[in-house]
Formats: sequence, C-alpha cells, structure tokens
Amino acid sequence: MMPTSNRRPPADPSPQPRPARSAAAGRRPSAAVPDSSGTVGGPGKPARGGQRDSSRRTRHQEVAGKPERLHKLLAQSGIGSRREMEELIAAGRISINGETASVGQTASAGDRVKVNGKLVQLRFSDRLPRVILYHKPEGEIVSRNDPEHRPNVFTSMPRISAGRWVAVGRLDFNTSGLLLLTTSGDLANRLMHPRYQLVREYAVRILGELTEEVRRQLLDGIDLDDGPAQFASFQEAGGEGANRWYRVSLHEGRNREVRRMFEAVGVVVSRLMRVRYGPFALPPGLKRGQVLELSEADVKKLLADFGMANPEAGRAPRRPRER
Repeated sequence: MMPTSNRRPPADPSPQPRPARSAAAGRRPSAAVPDSSGTVGGPGKPARGGQRDSSRRTRHQEVAGKPERLHKLLAQSGIGSRREMEELIAAGRISINGETASVGQTASAGDRVKVNGKLVQLRFSDRLPRVILYHKPEGEIVSRNDPEHRPNVFTSMPRISAGRWVAVGRLDFNTSGLLLLTTSGDLANRLMHPRYQLVREYAVRILGELTEEVRRQLLDGIDLDDGPAQFASFQEAGGEGANRWYRVSLHEGRNREVRRMFEAVGVVVSRLMRVRYGPFALPPGLKRGQVLELSEADVKKLLADFGMANPEAGRAPRRPRER
C-alpha cells in the first residue's frame, strides 16, 4: 500500500531483523548483521556477544594502554579530530599532570589530561571502539552545545567510562532517521571523509509531483550558496493524494543540503528521513529513540574495510570472568 501523509516512508527492501521491543523496555533487540554487501541486516544468525540493549550495556572496564601521542589519543577518545587537538595543544589549552602539553608529547595510563581546564577520560588504542546505530527522532539536535538548550541525541546514548560518543555527521533538528555514533574520533572522520564517497540515502516527502525537468535538474546539478550539488540517484517511492515520497541519495553531507536543493527548484520538503549511511541501512524494526550497537565482529570488519588496524590484535586473550 502506498504511504499517506501520516505514515512512515517505505522501508528498505533488504531483509532486516527486527528488535523485539524498545531498548527502554529492558529487552534485547535482535542483532543487525552485515550482509555480503556490508549492509546491516540480511539473513544469518547473529554471533554471540553481538548488539545489546543500551540499558543492559553501560560500562566497559578499560585496559591500561601503552604511551601514545597526545593528539591521537584525544582524537580516539572522541574529544575532536587530530588536527583540532594539535591546534589546542599548540594554543596551550591542554595540560598533562598540571603542566602545559607540547605538540608531539605522549601520554600514558594514569596521566591526568585536561582540555580547557576540564579533566578528560582517555581511551587507549588497544581497546576496540564501539559503534551505534541510532534512530534519531525529529526534535533532537546533534550537538552538545545549544544556546536554546533543546534536547540532544547524546542523552539517549549508553554511558561509557572513558571518552565520549562522536556523531558521524549530523541530522537537522527536524530531520529523523539513521545516525551513526562511535567512541573513535578516527573512525568517525573516515566515515565522514569525502574520499570514501559514502552514500547518504533519504526518504523525502513533498507536496505535489515533480516534473521530469525538475528531476533532471536535481540529478545534473544545481548551484547552492556553498557550491554545486547534485543527487546521485532519484526514485519515486509512492504516495497518495497531494503528498509524494521520493528516495534520493548523494555522496556528501553539507548542512541542510537535501532541503536546500529542493528549495532551489521551488519545492518545499514536508518530511525528511535518512534511511542509509554508507554500508548501514536503518533497520525497520528500530523505533525512534532506540539504539542498536554493533557486535565486536562487525566493528572489526568495519575497521578493516576502512584500512584501520584491529586495536586488539596482538593482545593477550581476555581472561574469562570468574563466576
């Protein structure tokens, strides 16, 4: 049945496991397993120790790491990019054990590192990062610093004992859908970097139908204030009455780019939802406000796909917990 104005956009056609209930209800959702194309979802039994409900998985016991370059350590702890951390170090805004840090300096487990006078928890690289799929609802901002004090996505994330969650790109306040978050600044940067050309796919609802001329214009490219932009794909996705759904994709994530492209051709978007980011599709059973964490096996595969070493390689096996 075609979607109407008060229904969700069509689900991704690839098979997806459905979480049993909301994470807030204390039940574990089904694991999302990448298929052969790398998309989360698809057939297959999830490996033991896969995704868990955020209410059950709260803290990891951090393992003491070997000394590492400070700017790299801060980046993988989710404080910012390596370049941003180098700039803060050069500006004298980072200290180690009470002394101003210098560019190229290393830090070890036990060192007290402060950024702008605030103590930060460090995450050493011999710990596997965590990655989360979050179904962002409308009405949340992807920022910790908002003068209007609107709700933000980070309050819905599981607690971590070191570092912080880093959002992979952003979604507007009025845009819903798939948002990736990770504890690794390096991984987040790679997922956002233009050289990887990761596709961002959106379900768009507009009022009325588009002419073939307008559709061709959006595919060929239009000029925006911050440069040219074009959709990589443009497909009809149904609709009844005055409301029409379309699926569009592009390989970049500039601020409000999808909305601005439609506005440039005189079309107003009434609803926008991201349904895919790179190899990850929004699981149809993941309700708004829910999180779904990738299993360790999926994270290791993701690191390998982006040319990043497995941080746990070469480490001694973990001791089984005593019961």
